Amino acid sequence: MSQTVDRALSILPLLAEGPADLGQVADRLGVHKSTALRLLRTLHEHGLVFRQSDQRYRLGARLFALAQEAVENLDVREIAHPHLLALNEKCGHTVHLAVHEDGEVLYIDKVESRYPVRMYSRIGKPVAITVAAVAKLLLADFPEAERRALAEKLDYPSYTSRSTPNAAAFLRELDKVREQGWATDLGGHEESINCVGAPIRGADGRVVAAMSVSAPNVVVTAEELLALLPLVRRTAEAISREYSGHAPVKDPKEA
Repeated sequence: MSQTVDRALSILPLLAEGPADLGQVADRLGVHKSTALRLLRTLHEHGLVFRQSDQRYRLGARLFALAQEAVENLDVREIAHPHLLALNEKCGHTVHLAVHEDGEVLYIDKVESRYPVRMYSRIGKPVAITVAAVAKLLLADFPEAERRALAEKLDYPSYTSRSTPNAAAFLRELDKVREQGWATDLGGHEESINCVGAPIRGADGRVVAAMSVSAPNVVVTAEELLALLPLVRRTAEAISREYSGHAPVKDPKEA
C-alpha cells in the first residue's frame, strides 16, 4: 500500500510541470500504463487531477482549494513561538514577532528578556512603522510601486536623532533591507534600544511575518547585538521552513 501511495503522490509534482499523457506518467513512474491509469483514476476521483479533452492529465482544482485552505489556516504565531522561546533561551534578550495588517505592523508575540531592564512593547500594539526593524522587513517585501506609494503617505516622527527623516530615506532603507535580507533599528525609536531582525517567508517566498531581537544598550552594545544576527537569521529560516512545509535542514554545527 505504501508503494501505491508513493507512486500516486509522485504523479503530482510531474503534473505541476504541465499536462502529461498516460505514457509520460507511466514512464516517469517506471510502471505499466495500466498501473499508471489506475493511479490517475483514483486521483481524478478525489479531484486532485483532471483529464483534459486531449486525454492529457493536469492538476485538479481540488488540489488548489486544499492548498489555499491550508495556507489560510496556518498560524504563524503558533509555529514560531517555540522557536522564539529557544532563541530567547540562547540570547536572553526580548524577542518579537510581527505581521502587517490593515496598514499597520503589529506585534503578535513577545518573549520577555531575562534581564531586569525590559521593553514596554505589547502584543497587539502597532510598531513605529518608519523605524522598527520588523516593519522594514515586512514593507521591503512590497512591490516597488506599493513601497513608493506607502512611503509617500507616511509621517516621519523624529523619535530620536537616528529616526528615518523622510520618504526618500525610508525607500533607500527598504531597498537596503530587501537586498541584504535583514534589518536593524539602532536607536531609531528609542536612543537606548537597539534591534536586529529577519524575515519569515511562506512557500511562495513572500514575507509573511518578521521577527527581531531587541536589547537596551546598558545590557549589550549595538555591536554585540549585531553579532547575534546569524542566530536570528537561522531562527527565522527554521520558522520559514516549518511554516512553508519544507523539510528542515539540519545545521551542520549540530551534527
